[in-house]
Amino acid sequence: MVIGKQAVLDAFQAGTQLDRIYITKDVRGMVAEEILSLALQHNVPVNKVPVEKLNGFNVTDHEGCLAIIAKVQYHDLQDVISHVVENGKVPLLLILDGITDIRNIGGIARTAYCCGVDAIIIPDKGVGALNEDAISTSAGALEKMAICRVNSLMKTVDDLHMNGIKVYASEMTASKTIAETDLKEPCAIIMGSEDKGIYPALMKICDESIKIPMAGDFESLNVSVATGIILYEAMKQRMKL
Repeated sequence: MVIGKQAVLDAFQAGTQLDRIYITKDVRGMVAEEILSLALQHNVPVNKVPVEKLNGFNVTDHEGCLAIIAKVQYHDLQDVISHVVENGKVPLLLILDGITDIRNIGGIARTAYCCGVDAIIIPDKGVGALNEDAISTSAGALEKMAICRVNSLMKTVDDLHMNGIKVYASEMTASKTIAETDLKEPCAIIMGSEDKGIYPALMKICDESIKIPMAGDFESLNVSVATGIILYEAMKQRMKL
């Protein structure tokens, strides 16, 4: 944990990766403004909270600002894509939209690592914390693979399209199955939360929706299980199993 405005600013300037910043609503001044600017630049979530929230961390002299140091290493998405392509690989990316259960996130990361996913893309808000519990559930996969945190999934999809990467939305009502989809090409797969699914506006800008065929009439699979099935299909196609 980094405590105090100047300490948080110094952490940014030293290249320390931060997971989240808590700042009281009444904090003002050049240092606070620079912190907010750097947070936006580095896609670090900022929570504006009452002072009681900061007092709850049982620290003194927080000056209305503190930050949580990231447990995982975040990577720039464009750098990851460039690295994958330069090494002669076909990009396979995974986007998580609104998935808040850290056990699901950990399980998804573990499967993604085993299936050769090049990066997991998460939004800076509305996703479960990548904390020690998530890392433990992932069996360390979250520490081994590229995690890209972005401030807009909508813009990210546009960026992926500009890189020649197709974006598929996992949707149980889709007409096309994963087996009918060419997952050997450069692609990203979006998985939404079990209760709300993928954000409608995000769904609209995807190239296609795909589904997992099911024999029964059960409504849906757990998101971690569904992700595993789709990623295995992608790996199977790419390895020609």
